[in-house]
Amino acid sequence: MEHEFRGYALVLHDGADPRTGGVAIAGFTTAGMVGVIAASHIIKSLKLQQLGTVLNSEFPAVALIHDQVPKHPVRVYQGDKIGVFTSEIRFKDKQDIMFASTVLEWFTKGGFENLIIIDGIVSPDKQLTHGELYGVGSSSLARQRLKHAGIAPIRQGIVAGITGFLLGEGDRLGIDVTALLAEASPMYPDARAAALAIEAVSELTGIEIPLTELLENAREIENSVKEVFEKSVTMLPGPEDDDDSFADPSFG
Repeated sequence: MEHEFRGYALVLHDGADPRTGGVAIAGFTTAGMVGVIAASHIIKSLKLQQLGTVLNSEFPAVALIHDQVPKHPVRVYQGDKIGVFTSEIRFKDKQDIMFASTVLEWFTKGGFENLIIIDGIVSPDKQLTHGELYGVGSSSLARQRLKHAGIAPIRQGIVAGITGFLLGEGDRLGIDVTALLAEASPMYPDARAAALAIEAVSELTGIEIPLTELLENAREIENSVKEVFEKSVTMLPGPEDDDDSFADPSFG
């Protein structure tokens, strides 16, 4: 069964071989930036090489600077039995199906065996240093992996956006797709949620991905958030005296 939607153009570098095989990982700029933080950390930790760029005339004309090098915001990286698809800016909801279709085309060309999507789910009440991780699998094998790894499944509900479409297509086309959904704060880049998801990726794939640097970044972000919160509390006006209304002499 073939995928029915055509995605955006995936432009590979000269001489790049797209067939990597193994596991494909996708991370996008969504809730708490969990997906893109996780993808960036995996790329850096495993020293993956950029193989190509996703281009379209509707994309904003921007270049993101990494270590003095300008790059397009949507890129693919690959290494030995692993590939990462990442988008470092957020696009309009109407482009979700096109992006998901691009991921599927990349997945097919790369000869990957399974796809893991890292995403965040908004949790306004999430504690700074603690959040839950949930999983959804498009195949019985994916669901068995999640169970074996001790990752809580979502039994009923809705997964929207690129992740939701990829899960649905995974079920329809018989593609092994897993979504890791980490509770994330909508107020700041949630590096700790990304670390929780990466830890699950290691558990599911057997690929060792060090987390020390990411957890240090998470602590720095959390300390900054705490500092801002504490300052905001000290600047709030004191509570009004509820008895003031009865001090009016006209009530004497």
